[in-house]
Amino acid sequence: MSATTTAAAMYTAAEVEAKMDMLKDTLMEAIDANAAATSALASDANMGWLVICGAMVFFMQIGFGMLEAGAIARKNVQNILFKNFLDASGAAICFWLLGYGFAYGDTVGGFIGNSNFGIRDIYNGNGGEGASDGWEGWFFQWAFTGAAATIVAGSVAERCKIEAYFVYSMFISTFIYPVVVHWVWGSGYLSAWGAVPDEDGNARPIFNYNDSSNGVIDFAGSGVVHMVGGVSGMMGAIALGPRKGRFDSVTGTTNAMPAHNQALCALGTGILWFGWYGFNCGSTLAIAGAGNLAAKVAANTTISAAAAVITGTFVSKFTEGHWDLSLAMNWILAGLVGITAPCSIVDPWHAFLIGITSAIVYMGAHYLLLKLNIDDPLDAAAVHGATGAWGLLCVGIFCTDANVQYAAYPNVNDACGRGEQFGVQVVGMLAICTWTAATAGIVFFGIKYTMGLRVSDEAEAVGMDISEHGGDGFADVDEIKARAAAMPQRALAPAAYDSYSAPQQPPQAQPNQQQPNMNYPQGAPQYAPVYPPGQPMYGYGGR
Repeated sequence: MSATTTAAAMYTAAEVEAKMDMLKDTLMEAIDANAAATSALASDANMGWLVICGAMVFFMQIGFGMLEAGAIARKNVQNILFKNFLDASGAAICFWLLGYGFAYGDTVGGFIGNSNFGIRDIYNGNGGEGASDGWEGWFFQWAFTGAAATIVAGSVAERCKIEAYFVYSMFISTFIYPVVVHWVWGSGYLSAWGAVPDEDGNARPIFNYNDSSNGVIDFAGSGVVHMVGGVSGMMGAIALGPRKGRFDSVTGTTNAMPAHNQALCALGTGILWFGWYGFNCGSTLAIAGAGNLAAKVAANTTISAAAAVITGTFVSKFTEGHWDLSLAMNWILAGLVGITAPCSIVDPWHAFLIGITSAIVYMGAHYLLLKLNIDDPLDAAAVHGATGAWGLLCVGIFCTDANVQYAAYPNVNDACGRGEQFGVQVVGMLAICTWTAATAGIVFFGIKYTMGLRVSDEAEAVGMDISEHGGDGFADVDEIKARAAAMPQRALAPAAYDSYSAPQQPPQAQPNQQQPNMNYPQGAPQYAPVYPPGQPMYGYGGR
């Protein structure tokens, strides 16, 4: 008798069946455990993706800081950097306590959220074993909030009181921005993800309020982030009025106030371009299963920015006769802002056209603001506001239904092909613009006529580093003494005046063959060059 026959004779049919069932159960347990481990790994990858991309978006705060520090007068550098750190810090507290709940809480009529304040619905183990608790979502969205608030700093630079800055930054981070987030990215009335759910919880996006419509598509925030920041900045610039000497009321000309340090501007622009990959690619909100989409977004972002700067390079050479670095940097940003909304739902040749047209929109907005005597030192309203609005419209102009489905938007339809999506985008753009202009206008003019919005003329002339912060951003002691000597004591912060012991009588001005530089008080050394009539006036302002 063989060994096999002997072994078979040892078990009855029932015993064999039982052992087979046991083997099957063991195998199924192994399969389930492997599936759970794979799911947990994917969840961890998605959470890590958002944390990394959120950190890249936060790093853009450094980019904004360097860009703004180089673009303004050197006497205001410390002030603008201080405000950048306050933006990020204030946004964290405001968005934690109230803003996140307004943005992503349960909807009240599709207008605003009303739950999860203080992120109380996010806690250890909230998501269950191997799933997300939600911490990374708050972190990623906070970084966007800080970016929206920081955009405004450029528009009101060199003349806004620090106390006023605290107030308006708080309102933007707590209320103005989160409401728009709820409309477009939460379950608000414009949202592609859950617009005004019906009694059964089904999304009802405009226009048709069923799955034949998509709602507003703003993949990474041309409208939600950049347009809110740019329009808010424009309202702040209007409420503040222009910097002293920016516009000549007699001749009607605009006086050039060029950047004092183009190297800082270039560094800041490069950091922003780098951070934009976290901004746009991170808006996939996941990497497991979305790697191809993230890569496509990166490619389109790159092509748009490159097309915009190349456009600017050759146009500036043709119109001005020289290669203009300030224009190149602004056009990079314009191309990035313009592609932010449509980056996931267009093809590369669309991105190329979006970059070119975004540069043109920026230039038109820039000259319009100058015509209206609106002084925006960083051109934030033109770069972020106007180009952000154009980015929203580009979704409707260039989107394809196949690309919308590839980007994982929830409804399968032909809204792009039949032109409905463009109409939806127009409505979204007008809604965001109207809301932001109205609410930011109330905030800025309310501050202006209560606590005061603008520093004194003396403080503006001596520089906000001395008048608001008690020191100079570059620690040039000789220049500080000269400026302090020429200014009334009341314009100086006590620490600055005590440190530099200004003499009672200002020194006599030395003969100077150049036209006097209006940005320094009489008697102070003339450090900055004077730009003659005809010097290009676009690009960044500052001395």
